[in-house]
Parts: sequence; C-alpha cells; structure tokens
Amino acid sequence: MADYHKAMEQLQFERIKETAHNVRLQILKSAYVAGKNGAHLGGGLSLVEILSVLYSGILKYDICNPTNKYRDRLILSKGHGAIALFAILKETGFISAEELNEFEQNGSHYYAHASRNIEKGIEFSGGSLSLGLSFAVGVALSNKKEKTNNRIYVIVGDGECDEGLVWEALMSAANFNLTNLMVIVDCNGLQSDDFTTNVMNKSSLLEKFTSFGFYTRETDGHDIEQLYKAFTNCDSTKPNAIIANTVKGKGVSFIENNRDWHHGVLSQNHYEMALKELEEKWK
Repeated sequence: MADYHKAMEQLQFERIKETAHNVRLQILKSAYVAGKNGAHLGGGLSLVEILSVLYSGILKYDICNPTNKYRDRLILSKGHGAIALFAILKETGFISAEELNEFEQNGSHYYAHASRNIEKGIEFSGGSLSLGLSFAVGVALSNKKEKTNNRIYVIVGDGECDEGLVWEALMSAANFNLTNLMVIVDCNGLQSDDFTTNVMNKSSLLEKFTSFGFYTRETDGHDIEQLYKAFTNCDSTKPNAIIANTVKGKGVSFIENNRDWHHGVLSQNHYEMALKELEEKWK
C-alpha cells in the first residue's frame, strides 16, 4: 500500500511539472503578445512552481462556483507577477486562451497588474506593493471569525519586504493568531533596481518571520516535492510562512538573474530562443 501511495504521489508531481512547463510557455507567449508594451518576465517566471503546486494540489477552488465563501484564497501581493497568475488561471480553466491572446492590448482585461475579478479567480487588484498582504490579513481575520474553515495564501516578493506595511501586517497576523494564513515569499534576490542585498539587506527572512510569530520554513522554490511538503506540513497553532528561494527569470538563461528583465520587451528572436530552450529542457 505504501508503494502504491508513493507511486501516485510521484505521478502527481510529474503532472505538476508538466503544468509548470505549460505555464512558462504561456508566460512567454503573453509577453510576446504584449509587444512594445513589455512584460514583467523575471518575477513572473520565478513564481511558476509555487503557483503550479498551489493550483494543482493545495488550493480548494471550483471554477464552476468561483464565489463559494468556503474557497481558499490566493492573493498576489507581488502584483507585478500577474503574468504568471494569468497563465496558471488559464491552465486551470478560469481564463480562456482567447482572452490571454489580448494581453496588454487596448480593451483587454489582462495587463501588467491584475484587476480583481473573482469570477476569473482573481481575488485582489495588484499594484501598490505590500497592500496585498494587508488585505490577506483582513480576509483571514474575517474568515476566522466566520469559521469558514478555509485558508488564505498570499505571495509577496523579497523586494516587497522593504515595505514597512509588510511588517505591520505580519505583526497583526500573529497578534490575531491567524492560523488560516500562509505567507509565501518569492525570494529571488532581485528587485527592479538591483540585488535585494544591495538595496536593503534584510539578512535572514527566515529568522525575521519566525521572530514575528510565524511557523516558518525555507525551501527551494523550484522543487515541486519540497514545495508540496512545505505546503502540507503546517503548524495549526500559529500563522505559517514559507521562504521560497527562487531564481528571477527561472527557465530562460538570458533572463535568469538579469535585472534588465524585471520588465522587458520580448522580441521575436528572444521569443524563439526562449521557446527552444524550454522545449529542449522538457525533452
């Protein structure tokens, strides 16, 4: 029986890896469709495995009943990662391929930062950094009082943690003992201006989150199995946090760890190079 469960778990991980591959392809396609408007590729690509694991095996949601009050919530506080959120919502059936083919075009509902649309699986309008975490604390507090027995997942960036409001929200979460809240830090080491250690060296985020009253784990943000275990092994007595160590631009060599691609224009040549690289890795 143990061997059977292990085999089924491995099959699930393989399916999540395929989902992640498809999400990366969609991110590139959306960026190419955006043309001269460009896209936040670096921070979108670093989110892929985190989102793929969440939507493939962790979150409770129903695309046929998206407003169900008992649903889990995914709040993207790191709003400039919306291109990745749109890609996973397309993969799960909330958004159609036709809708994403109009990314960053005049009249489109999908652009650099998401606009709240619960019917499409978008819980929060992104833009100003740190507000998503504060919103998530409010939602978690409300749901805890209503005893809806669901979870609130919120993704922040390590650069976003420069914002003071992040730490105020964390203090509030601990003060109200929001055991239904999980914060995921996409810790890719880069922000729009420079490496995070050069802009604001926050030392150990693991230690900081722990000191603020969170049960905190650190993991490889691109390892499907490690992420799955981190999401499923929570402390039920306090808020939870995961420091997910990632690579900005993960999957495309000329974008990885290159701050020029925090927001950039993907030319046809770049697009074809990136697609070829991803397909060769997938083989």
